[in-house]
This record gives sequence, C-alpha cells and structure tokens, in this order.
Amino acid sequence: MPRTTTQTPPTAEDASLSHGLKQRHLSMIALGGVIGAGLFVGSGAGIAAAGPSIVIAYALSGVLVMLVMRMLGEMSAAYPSSGSFSAHAERAIGPWAGFAAGWSFWVLLCTAVGLEGIGAAKIVTGWLPGTPEWAWVALFMLLFCGANLAAVKNFGEFEFWFAALKVGAITLFLVLGVLAIAGVLPDTDAPGTSHLSDFLPNGGEGLVIGLLASVFAYGGLETVTIAAAESQDPVRGVASAVRTAMWRIALFYVGSMAVIVTLVPWDAKAVVEKGPYVATLDELGIPGAGQLMNVVVLVALLSAMNANIYGSSRIAYSLVERGQGPRMLGRVSGGVPRVAVLASCVFGFVCVLLSHWRPDDVFPWLLNMIGAVILVVWIFIAVSQLRLRSRLERETPEKLAVRMWAFPVLTWVALAGMATIFVLMAREPDTRVQLYSTGGMTAFLAAVGYAWQKTRAKS
Repeated sequence: MPRTTTQTPPTAEDASLSHGLKQRHLSMIALGGVIGAGLFVGSGAGIAAAGPSIVIAYALSGVLVMLVMRMLGEMSAAYPSSGSFSAHAERAIGPWAGFAAGWSFWVLLCTAVGLEGIGAAKIVTGWLPGTPEWAWVALFMLLFCGANLAAVKNFGEFEFWFAALKVGAITLFLVLGVLAIAGVLPDTDAPGTSHLSDFLPNGGEGLVIGLLASVFAYGGLETVTIAAAESQDPVRGVASAVRTAMWRIALFYVGSMAVIVTLVPWDAKAVVEKGPYVATLDELGIPGAGQLMNVVVLVALLSAMNANIYGSSRIAYSLVERGQGPRMLGRVSGGVPRVAVLASCVFGFVCVLLSHWRPDDVFPWLLNMIGAVILVVWIFIAVSQLRLRSRLERETPEKLAVRMWAFPVLTWVALAGMATIFVLMAREPDTRVQLYSTGGMTAFLAAVGYAWQKTRAKS
C-alpha cells in the first residue's frame, strides 16, 4: 500500500475554506472521534438487552464500520472534500444522491447537537440542582458556535484536548479493568467468569437489540474525512486515520465492553441508571472514580457537540457550493462558512426547545426521522465506492493511496450486512418506526434532488 507525503491542493469546491488544521489535530480527531458519546451513554441499554453477548454485537458491528471507513477513506484520499460521502455520491451516482445523502446527514448532525447539549446539561444540573437545563444548553451552544465561527483551528484545538482526555480516560479504565480481572488490583477480588455464565440471557432477540444499539454507537467516525479537506495534507490525514481504525475500534469499543460485562453483572440496575463505565468503577470501589467518569462523559458530549457543529456546517457549505442549497449558507469569511455554522446551531437549539415544548409528538417524530440515517449514509458510501474504484483504477490509479480490502468482495459483504440490519430493524417495533421515518425523509430528499437535477439539466 503506497504512502504519500505530498501535499494535495484543495479542490475548487473547498478553495475558499481555510486549511488551518494541522496533522496533530487530524491524528487526535481520528483517535478520539472513535470514542463517541454513544459509547459512554448508549451502551448501557445494549448491555441490558444482550448481556455478555454485547461483546459479539460490538465486534460484528465494528467489522462493518471498519469496512465502511476503509471505503470512505479510499474515496476521501482520492477526492478530498468537505462534502465527504455526499460529494462522492454525487460523483459516483448523480447529484440527487449527493443531495439526499448530504441533507439527511445535516439534519442528523444538527439534531444530534441538540441531543448532546441536553445530555451535557443533565450532567451539570445533577451537580448544580435548581439551575435551568436550557440555560446550560444555550451556554454550551454559544461556546462552540463562537469557537467554530472564529477559525477552524479553534475546532481543531478543542477536539485535540477533548480527544486527549477521552483517550487517556478510557485507556486508564481498560488498564484498571484488566488488573481487576487478573486479580492484582488491591482490595478487589477477581470475578473470574461468574458474570459470563449466562452469555445470551435474552436469547437471539436480545443479541439483535444489542447489535442495533452498537451500530448507532459508532456514529461520528466520518468527521475526520470532512476535517481532512481543511488540512495541509488531506491524503496523509485520511490514510493515517483509516489505517488505524481497526485497532482503535477493537481496543476502545470491543475491549471496554468485554471489561464491563466481566466485572459487573449485566442485569445490574446501575449499568443503565448510571452508565456502564460509572457502574464498573463503582463496583471496583475506587473513591471518586464514578464522578470522575461523569466528567469524561460530559467531555464526550461536549466534544460531540463541537464536532457536529463543525461537520454539519461543512456538509451544508459543500452542498451549496455544488448548487444544492440556499446560496446564503455558502458565504465564507475568514476561511469559515459562518452562516452555515449559525444555521446549524440554530437548528440544534430549536431541537432543544422542541424537547420542552412538544415532547410527545414533534420531538419524537424528529428523533425517529434521523434514527436510521447513518445506515442510509453507509449504503451511499458502499455504492459510491463500487462505482468510483473502477473509474480510479482506469483513469487515475496514482490517487489510490488507500485501497479497500479484497475489492469488490468485501464491499458487497458490507452491503449485505447493511441490508441485514435493515431487516432486523423492520422486525423490532421500536426500530421499525425509525426505519420507516428515515426511509420517508430519504425518499423525499431523493425526489427533490432528482427534480433539481432534471431542472438543472434542462437549463
């Protein structure tokens, strides 16, 4: 696999963006981006459903994510763009595909900004009872909106230190967990395999629920391919991130799940109520460790807010630059698409208000609509890679700095895996609503994109 150290000039689409992200920013974004809020916050429900078999669920979904990242890395190294998979879908399939993939992901990221703000505010109000939750969300939103408005290097610096803290915390957690399992942690008895005896407590149905929960915990890995377009050497940044994705997923996700279910009974109420990481540290009896982990969860949520404001603004900017959105969102000053940043933050805060004003109808509808967007995006990535790989090998093979493994076999395997997840979602009442809602939004956006494509072709 050839390495490249030559700098790649920005594409015409991204020429007005600044290129202020350094290699250390990209490296840490790639490292910390895999440790998302979903891992700390959402994994408890998966453990409660699947029991110790959650390790298998995370391993299976992790393999799928690695294949998706490899495909995305191949295209992003060849065609660096702040539009990432949206730009690749337009190039490979057509403008309607780029439109549908891009705007559906924008809605997902903006909604996630609001959800992460709510999650972060709940932690803070737990420490400071009586303070209004919405005020904390507004404060966080202003902080990261201001940072992203000022310069891209601010986003990079925030993510660098956020990622460093997350990586340090989860590494320490894994070390303590392994020591406890080995029986060498002071004042702690090794549990052996006592908590693993009932490996499939809820049968195959529980494993399916755990698998679906684990798939959506991996969201956020795409940010590094968006950010790479604003670095001085996008090809090197993407290649490095993709090549290290395998061990990062295996260590941080699968490794931590294995530690948790070995040390803590899978059906302990604290796993869901406090979160699996806090519950594990409390089980080990480490003074203050549970609250310290809450600080790490808060950092993970704030990091996700920052990254999603950045990612949503760049996706919107890329769409507008390709003629697929309101021109106003494409305005750039100081190397930053500031109107797009503001629009993304406003959308996110509206989601927060909806959670208070319309918690029983509009807000759940919005959550269901974004429920399966990440899977739709992955399908666009796989189909785009199938089409672009042959074109690259034929026309510009020198651009293949990153190559998909065993092409096209593993690409088809990944598509089959995604289709299987869709079938599993259709079987479960809770996820069935998400599947249909996301399908409706995607079909609507695809129809709008196709109509726009036909209109543009006639003119």
